[in-house]
Amino acid sequence: MYDEDDLEEIRQAREEWEEDTLGPTLERFGERKDRFATVSNLEVDRLYDPSDVADLDLEEDLGYPGEEPYTRGVYPTMYRGRSWTMRQFAGFGAAEETNERFHYLIDEGQTGLSTAFDMPSLMGIDSDDPMSIGEVGKEGVAVDTLRDMEILFDGIDLGEVSTSFTINPSAPVIYAMYVALADQQGVPREEIRGTIQNDMLKEFIAQKEWVVPPEPSLDVVTDTVEFAVEETPKFKPISISGYHIREAGSTAVQELAFTLADGFAYVEDAIDRGLDVDEFAPQLSFFFNSHNSIFEEVAKFRAARRIYATVMEEWYDAEADASKQLKFHTQTAGQSLTAQQPLNNIVRVTIQALAGVLGGTQSLHTNSFDEALALPSEEAVRVALRTQQIIAEESGAADIIDPLGGSFAVESLTDEVEEKAMAYIEEIKEMGDGSVRDGVLEGIDRGYFHREIQESSYEYQERVEDGEEVVVGVNEYEIEEETKPEILTVDEEVQERQLDRLESVKEERDDDAVEAALDALEDAVENDENVMPYIVDAVKTYATMGEIMAVFEERYGSYQETVGLA
Repeated sequence: MYDEDDLEEIRQAREEWEEDTLGPTLERFGERKDRFATVSNLEVDRLYDPSDVADLDLEEDLGYPGEEPYTRGVYPTMYRGRSWTMRQFAGFGAAEETNERFHYLIDEGQTGLSTAFDMPSLMGIDSDDPMSIGEVGKEGVAVDTLRDMEILFDGIDLGEVSTSFTINPSAPVIYAMYVALADQQGVPREEIRGTIQNDMLKEFIAQKEWVVPPEPSLDVVTDTVEFAVEETPKFKPISISGYHIREAGSTAVQELAFTLADGFAYVEDAIDRGLDVDEFAPQLSFFFNSHNSIFEEVAKFRAARRIYATVMEEWYDAEADASKQLKFHTQTAGQSLTAQQPLNNIVRVTIQALAGVLGGTQSLHTNSFDEALALPSEEAVRVALRTQQIIAEESGAADIIDPLGGSFAVESLTDEVEEKAMAYIEEIKEMGDGSVRDGVLEGIDRGYFHREIQESSYEYQERVEDGEEVVVGVNEYEIEEETKPEILTVDEEVQERQLDRLESVKEERDDDAVEAALDALEDAVENDENVMPYIVDAVKTYATMGEIMAVFEERYGSYQETVGLA
């Protein structure tokens, strides 16, 4: 963007400024700390100028919105055409309570639903399993059978709403229930819209929720991709998630690198299945965390799009534009929320949400200020949603496409994040002898990801304890008296009510039909058929989540994590 003579003049001018203007000020006053860095400990310079982006090529590296390499956004008009989808995570108690919250959020202006499940549902066991005692409906909604899904979406037309489901080991069952419910409502399968997380590689790397080992888990994920291409083309069968990698303690660079590596692993597995990359890749979606260091986060999102477009074309021969456009959901950083002075979290969430918008997200969830204490209250959820609406309608941040594009600092950080993330991805590919998929599986087996994240998490905590990293209200600006807001509690009666409904469903259903459907699913698993049509058939008989997941566990066994030494 600048010729060498211009750059030399700029460098000389900077040296003069440092000597004549900056130097005396530093000698007299100094700076408030010796080192400035992002939350991820990425050191940032005092000042950026054209010499920091001397190698930047406007066409190759930035381009224009809606054009490769999509650094500046995947759509030509971005938020000038349509705002991002506003999704607030909702789920607690039994289906009735969450259905009520859904209707409340829709009435308040939310434009997409996002569903949280309780721990038994997440782990693929039923509410009447001994392991479920005390956990039913506590951290999300309890879903055992299609009956729960019917109540969950009572009064909600699946043809009119986009729904996200945050669930992984048992994701194919929830996806099947949503398809079955659409069939019930008379909504054509090709019209249902939404996303299911269904990212099992991330589970083995960070969140640690699984049922069967990694390779069969990957096979089932690819089954959902294949089924979605044929049956639900507007529904995204995977949300490849860096969010939980970051929540586990990774840096922004690790979050980006490990998430994209997982995504490329799914791409390779689908291609090996015989799927055409340009048929399935447009249905892949991503899910990122947005933390406090606003410029680092914007750089991360911009680098993500550039890496994805380049790799999809050069490594996997993608030709369609939609196959090279990385589209993603963003959630503000749960791990940044503090129980101390919880109203401070409103400010943190606002900064993080703004970073997501400035970085070009397609949908956004803003955490509630009381989530470090309990499930969010209605008041806290409303404030979180209003945060998005104020950014969209009042701030002007949505009026300019890629408003930080061209910033010397942001472009330099984008390049740096891209370079460091690609180094990780190449290392993972090398572990797999040229295959990212095999490298990810090998990395899981060796404990590679676990160690990388653990080291970063430990270093961050050390910086907090040393006071190098300031957390307002925790290690600085503390107050003696804490004022805690009213928090949401889940009535113990929910478990009893859920168990009664499950018992009633089992009594009323056709046991022969359930047994036949489960037998057919077992045969499909044994014969390496795509399991999704059989899971849909099973949920329609009101087979339970636990009964369906047990088929996979009986075939593949359960998984116990081992962390290797090398």
